Formats: sequence, C-alpha cells, structure tokens
Amino acid sequence: MKLWDKGISVNKKIEAFTVGRDREMDVFLAPFDVMGTMAHITMLETVGLLKKDELEILLIELKKIYQQAVNGQFVIEDTVEDVHSQVELLLTQSLGDVGKKVHSGRSRNDQVLLDLKLFTRHRLQEVVGAVTTLFDTLQKKSETHKNVLIPGYTHLQVAMPSSFGLWFGAFAESLADDMLVIQAAYKMTNQNPLGAAAGYGSSFPINRTLTTQLLGFEDLSYNVVYAQMGRGKTEKTVAYAMASVAQTLGKLAVDGCMYTSQNFGFLKLPDELTTGSSIMPHKKNPDVFELIRAKCNKIQALPESIGMIMANLPSGYFRDLQLIKEMFIPAIEELMDCLQIATFAIENMTVTENVMADEKYKLAFSVEEVNKLVLQGVPFRDAYKIVGGQIEKGDFSADITINHTHEGSIGNLCTAQIKQKMDRLIEGFEFSKMEIAVEKLVK
Repeated sequence: MKLWDKGISVNKKIEAFTVGRDREMDVFLAPFDVMGTMAHITMLETVGLLKKDELEILLIELKKIYQQAVNGQFVIEDTVEDVHSQVELLLTQSLGDVGKKVHSGRSRNDQVLLDLKLFTRHRLQEVVGAVTTLFDTLQKKSETHKNVLIPGYTHLQVAMPSSFGLWFGAFAESLADDMLVIQAAYKMTNQNPLGAAAGYGSSFPINRTLTTQLLGFEDLSYNVVYAQMGRGKTEKTVAYAMASVAQTLGKLAVDGCMYTSQNFGFLKLPDELTTGSSIMPHKKNPDVFELIRAKCNKIQALPESIGMIMANLPSGYFRDLQLIKEMFIPAIEELMDCLQIATFAIENMTVTENVMADEKYKLAFSVEEVNKLVLQGVPFRDAYKIVGGQIEKGDFSADITINHTHEGSIGNLCTAQIKQKMDRLIEGFEFSKMEIAVEKLVK
C-alpha cells in the first residue's frame, strides 16, 4: 500500500532502493505517528473536517494501535511503504472509509517531521535521565575518594598532584555542561511542525495552535517553509548534543583504559567486567572502556555525517533526508548503551590507595615546594630556580601532604555547587508539560 498510489506499478528495483531501511526505522516512530494522528484528527473535528462520532471511533482504534506499538507488536507489512501507510491501512481495515479521512490537511512530509520531533523529544528525556544517573554516580565516587591522591599529567608527563575526587568530579561537571547543550537541542526539538503539510501549508482551516497544545509542545514552528527546513536541522543539532556527551564519555573511557593498565594501576575493574585473551592467560582487558571510546568517536562524527547529507539541498523536501533516520535513530540507542555501561563500570570499579607514595611520583610535589618558599617571602621566580636546582642535583625531597582550599581544588571540590548547577539545568527542561499532554492524549 502506498498513500500516493495512482495505479501505476513501480519497478521492483526502484521500490527496494527508494524504500531502503524505512520500514525498519519507522517501527521506532510508530507510537509517535499514532500520537500525532490522534492530535491531528482531534483538531480536524474542531474545524468541521470530521464528525464527532467519526472522531470517537477513530480515537478508540488509534489507542489500540498505540498500545500495540508501545508493546512492540506493531508490524509494517512488506507490501506497505512506511509507518504512516500502515497506520492508515489498519484504520481502514477496521473502520472502512472513515479511516481514509485522517490524512486531510497534512502530508507525509509533516507527518515524519512530527514523528521525528516526538520520538527525539522522548529519547532526549531518556538521555537526560541516563546522564543524570552517571552524574550522580561520579559525584558519589568523587566524594568517597576525595582524599586519595593521584598524579596529574601534562604532555603525558607527571605534572602535579591531583586526586580521585578531582578526576571523578571533573567528568561530573563536564556532564553538567553537556546537559546545557542537550537542553538547547531539546528546546529546538520541542516545537510543533504539524500543519506545514508538504512544506507550504494547507488550504484547510486547520488549527496548528491546538495540535501544539494537544501534543505538549513548548512552541510552534510557525513558518511552514521553515518547518520543513527543520528536517535534518533538528537531527543535526541533537547530534551535536549527543557528540558533546560522547566527548565526555570518550575521554573518561580513554583514562579508564590507561588507569586500569599495569603501568598506571590507579583503577581496577572487577574480573567480571573484563575480558581475556585466547593465548595469554594473565590478560584482563578493559574492553568495556575500549568499546565506549570507539562508539563515542562514532557518535562525535554524526553531526558531520548528517551535515553532508544536507549540504547541497535547496529549501523544500528531498528524499535524501530519509537517510538521516538510518544513522540518527540507532545513534541515540548507542549513546544510551554507553551511558548505562559507563555508569555500571564506574559503580563497580575500585581505586588504588597510596598511589603517590611511589618514588616515581616524587617530583609531582615540586610546585608545592616552590609555593612553600613563596609563602616564606621568596619571590616566585627565585623559588622556582631553587627547587629546580635541587631537582637537577638529585637533592629534592618533598612533603606529600596537600593543602589546597580554593574553589574546585583538591581540598574543596565544590560538589554541592556542581550539583546545584546540574539541578537547575534539569528543571529547565520542564518535562512535566509534555508528560501531562501525552498522558491525556493516549489514555
């Protein structure tokens, strides 16, 4: 079944090539397509394009289809082109001609725009939840191990004392900044494109403000041409937010690979979180971090991949945009997997105590000794030369106790302030408006 079928058969090779993976990807969009149809026909009844009794029986049937989609029972048949066609087919099979009325005042173009917006909005809420869980885990580890020193590095050379409190806490605060980018992407996503039709509006007297309210959108994409132009732009913006999170996770994974190696030995994963070698019986490999690193590198490439598909497209709809779904939808799932497995690994890893007692880290305390001389009245440049001379002669010795008190340092992690920063960002999403509207619509 094709909504555009005019009785002319399409060559099977052309059909297979143009449909591509649409059926596979559209299954993910099914609950949201049904949800959008509910809002659309509710609006159609208010403007006189549906009768009240028609709306009632359509909503009953759509709620059944919605439950099938939520429960994973929704199937797009081989003879059906996409999710929109399948939903309309099911309605027509159950209700007859009234099922054919649900498409009035819209196009598959604004349907898929709406589906992707609703899908992305929903998945971003899940991403926010997963980021928050990892953030809380990192903050807990930071506080638990705030007094355990480790060396900090510049140029991969031992530089100055750091701590597990700083290391865990750094990734927590990085996630707070990532959340700011996610929020911007969410706000762009949370605008209603429905009513743009094929990108130029409709001559029907539709009420776009009503569908905006029914679906719990924060705002409306007012200009119908821009609403269509938002296809791809929204996904690219969300991809940038995902890439920001992936950058944080990727750096965490790189450190995890290094710090669990024998040459560092700062962290240890439980044996059940590692893998082995087929020929080296001693190996306990941090594959979990290696795969997070690789997957996050792939996600960081996503904005450019989407951008290259859109790069030379004029305004209006083009079939090129279909391909974005094939990389965008799986990428969200991949990011969620990385967030969840990173949280699990962080929760279960152990830290090594007394790392800095090792003689090879002694020089990391040279700045501390310079600062002590400065506090005694020695000019900094002279103090630097004094300690540098001791190091060159092999006479340097250091006190390995640390007393940093300024904001965000080893002795003052500002964990509570970073938590407040994150809490303010999470409140800014205002998910409740969306949740209430969707619950009212589908239940």
